[in-house]
Parts: sequence; C-alpha cells; structure tokens
Amino acid sequence: MATLVCPLKPAEPELSQPSGMLGTVSTDLAVLSPSWTGAGAPVDRAAAVERLPGFPDQDPYERLALAFLVGYPRHSARAYLSDLKAWGAWCAAAGVHPFDARRHHVDAWVRVLTTEPLPRTGRPMASSSIARRLSAVSAFYDYGIGVDVLAFSPVANVRRPKVSDDSTTVGLSADEVVALLDSAEAHSPRWGALVSLLAYNGVRIDEALRADVADYTYQRGHRVLRITRKGGRGSTEPLAPPTVRALDAYLEPPHPLSGPLFLDRTNTRRLAYTTSLGQIERLGPRVGNP
Repeated sequence: MATLVCPLKPAEPELSQPSGMLGTVSTDLAVLSPSWTGAGAPVDRAAAVERLPGFPDQDPYERLALAFLVGYPRHSARAYLSDLKAWGAWCAAAGVHPFDARRHHVDAWVRVLTTEPLPRTGRPMASSSIARRLSAVSAFYDYGIGVDVLAFSPVANVRRPKVSDDSTTVGLSADEVVALLDSAEAHSPRWGALVSLLAYNGVRIDEALRADVADYTYQRGHRVLRITRKGGRGSTEPLAPPTVRALDAYLEPPHPLSGPLFLDRTNTRRLAYTTSLGQIERLGPRVGNP
C-alpha cells in the first residue's frame, strides 16, 4: 500500500502520481457502485469528488483523505493519517472500496483488531487504540457526508471496545482528544510526550511517571516502553509512531541520559503525580473537559 501524502507537508510534487493506496480495488468513478455516486439522488457525489484536492486519476478515498486532513494541525493529521491507512489497507484486502463499505465490514475489522495478535507484540491491539482508530475513521466519514461526497457512514452505531476506567481520556470525544494533544504539544515537549503516551497507548499517569529513561528502549526493532502495572506486574508496551516522535523530542538535551523519564521543571526530580494531573486538568478545559 502506497503512502498517503499529508497535505500539511510542503512536498506537493509527491501528488503528481496517484498513489494506488487501495491496490486492485477500482478507482473509476463510473464503475463504483451507485451507493455513493449518487444515482437517483439529488446530490451529484461524483461531481463533489471532482472538487476535492488531488488529481482526476487519483483514488477518491485518497482525495477525500487529503481534504479531511488539511483541516488539522500536523500532529493530529499524522495520527489520523495512520488510522485511515490502516482502514484503507483492510478494505483493499477485503476487496471493498471504503466508500462502499457497510457496517458489517467495520464490525469485521474490529473483530480482527480485537482478536488477532500484532506481529511485533504477539498481542491484539489495545482497546484504547482500537477506540481511537474507530473515532478517527468515523470523523473521516462524517466529513465526507458534510462535503456531499458520501451519503452515509458505515461506522455509525458500531460498538466501541470498552476502555479501562483508568484511562485519562475516557469521556472525551475524538476531537477533544486531538485538541488535548495539540494543546499539550503547544505547551511544551514534556507535556506533549506525556499526553501522547496516555492518549495513543492507554498508559496510566502513574505508570508513565514510574518509568525511567532506560525503560524507553527497542524490542525487535520497534520502540517500546517498559512499565509497571498494578500489583507490580511488568509490561512492555509498543509505542505508536506519534508517541515515539513526542518522546524523542522531549528527550533531547538538556534532558539527562539516565534517571526518571519524566522530570519536573528543574530537570532534577521525578515529575509528581499531582503536578501531572493538575496540568492535564488545566489543559483539559481548553477542549471542553468537565
């Protein structure tokens, strides 16, 4: 699967050729099923596709993704891009265009995510990651409906996996989580890294604060973080790419090369739980948190 080009990056020439993201799935507007081309409907959805950014011979899913992503800050666009690529790849494997997908396709995708082990971890994707992925894809379809490209969302009413009550982002919508990430990143690399770890990987605040720099390591070529769960149980968590980027930025000098991963403003002591919770709560009202 070719990579979607993020419209926030300056490398516009990369759009000069269609990326073929969906492989052998047809991209001809004339042969896609009328469920989204608008046959018999008052809205000309094919014409709506032609108004999207991109090129005439580029897959309409990619063109809608480009339009959808351009409205988000770089950090958010990268996260949503990863989710849209995953959904597009699954649709390609299933032989269905994302514009023709139905709820049973999304349900089948969720079943795969919740049951099949990931190659790099040997475990299924975390419930918090699946819920976030569904929220991103749902927002994409809602956008498509809003610009008259799509008539319905296959993600509507799909059951989300239950997320632990210990998650700091429980009760936040997808847009609120994205806004919280943007707010934290704008505040400082430290809070951008911590909130990314909580949001993308479902790690609890106390688990993140107990980690040391040495716990941020590699396993089978992938970045992971060793944490201690409740009851002293150790766990090695594979990190999402946005989390890795945020942690790498935070660990630039003058951050010490050893000791606690998250430090206070003096860079000499481990960041306190109460300080972290208070700061996240102060960032929270910016996105409508109670």
